[in-house]
Amino acid sequence: MELSRNEKLVLRALGELQEASPGEIARRSGLGESAVNRALYWLVRKGLVELEEREDSAVSLDEEGRLYVERGLPERRALEYLKRRGGEAEISSLGEVLRGEEVRIALGWLRRKNLATISKGRVVLTEEGRRGEPGEDEKLLERLRDGELLVSRLSDAERSALELLRSRQRVVRVEERSTRRARLTEEGRRLLSEGVELEEEISQLTHRVLREGSWRGKKLRGYDVTLPAPEVLPAKLHPLRIIMDEIRSIFLQMGFREISGPLVESSFWNFDALFVPQDHPAREMQDTFYLEEPARAELPDRETVEAVRRAHECGGDTGSTGWRYSWSEEVARTALLRTHTTATTIRYLARRQKPPIKVFCVDRVFRKERITFKHLPEFHQVEGIVVGDVSFADLLGLLREFYSKMGFERVRFRPGYFPYTEPSLEIEVFFQDRGKWLELGGAGIFRPEVTEPLGIRHPVLAWGLGIERLAMLRLGLEDIRRLYMSDITWLRRAKVR
Repeated sequence: MELSRNEKLVLRALGELQEASPGEIARRSGLGESAVNRALYWLVRKGLVELEEREDSAVSLDEEGRLYVERGLPERRALEYLKRRGGEAEISSLGEVLRGEEVRIALGWLRRKNLATISKGRVVLTEEGRRGEPGEDEKLLERLRDGELLVSRLSDAERSALELLRSRQRVVRVEERSTRRARLTEEGRRLLSEGVELEEEISQLTHRVLREGSWRGKKLRGYDVTLPAPEVLPAKLHPLRIIMDEIRSIFLQMGFREISGPLVESSFWNFDALFVPQDHPAREMQDTFYLEEPARAELPDRETVEAVRRAHECGGDTGSTGWRYSWSEEVARTALLRTHTTATTIRYLARRQKPPIKVFCVDRVFRKERITFKHLPEFHQVEGIVVGDVSFADLLGLLREFYSKMGFERVRFRPGYFPYTEPSLEIEVFFQDRGKWLELGGAGIFRPEVTEPLGIRHPVLAWGLGIERLAMLRLGLEDIRRLYMSDITWLRRAKVR
């Protein structure tokens, strides 16, 4: 098994320590802690070392503790002074070695540790004080001079000493830590028992190494191209945006031009111009977001309004009998959030554009839906229309081409119903991942009651689909809400095919 020099040093250190933190390994091996962590990463990958994450507490010196390590605890300095004075002295004389509050602190701890007695203004050392042996708290302070210690690694006596130090102000700090402990696996111990030879090696051929010839006689470290590389997480577009851009690109490749329209629409363009009767259930407040401000929207020119009114009431010049009711201009003025992008395409057609026309729209729409795993009140639709000397056969051919460019090789059609197209059809594609046919859009030819009031004398082919539904299928999602959650892990790993 190929091992780097640093990996060998870490293996040897672990062989001596049995179990250790990266910091302990660094001190034993002579490597920096970052180099130890890199070596541990690869040793774990190679099955030679196992790492265990532990929650622990770390104790370190605080502001006063750092001063005490250099000068000694106040009671230690007082004790040494008293020993020089024969074991007793006036309290007031302690000011020669202590400052301000330190006198009070020293007296309290001398008495608490049974190192001295205090009476009538004098301090007298006890037998224990005369011996003057360092306490466990002093020993722990000295250990902390070299850096923080893990509480779990302290002895019982040191833990008692820690509690003493914690009862003082600003002497030690105890903080929660997540620590790692490394140990050799069976394979690691076996490899180490066979002998791990250290040799100087070159891990990177630089121009300097080549120029100086320092590579001669040294081992060149090999590279295992099968080992996993660190995960790269560059910035990227949201998966839903990627799918929308893909759809735009396909339409543009097919010679279409993109159009857009307002989010706030009138009922006229959203429903009436599409020959949807004013008592249709889709117009109810349970399905549509109507606005309080503005409550009313502007209507187009009087000629267009009158042509749409006649189409609803009696069919106008279309040969239809219409819906046979009294059409209301006030209802048509009602302002709402558009429920489909067809409102945008019908607005565009009403400008009396000359054929041939090939346009598409990708945008947001709104419907009063209860939020569930498959419904949202706000989502995106895409719609394409073609106007000219075209037929139903042309519509089928365009649909096959569009969905083929979307990556669906198998496409089929079945009859459908939509209020403003006749004939109408639904498009199904075969999803290989799920092994079944799924409905993915609707299409048809606009009815004469839609086109003729707007002065359009050519057939209008139209089709569209909901983009979130496509995204769910592409991304393997069972819940549409996932598309709008701020889940950074999913966003980083989501792949769009």
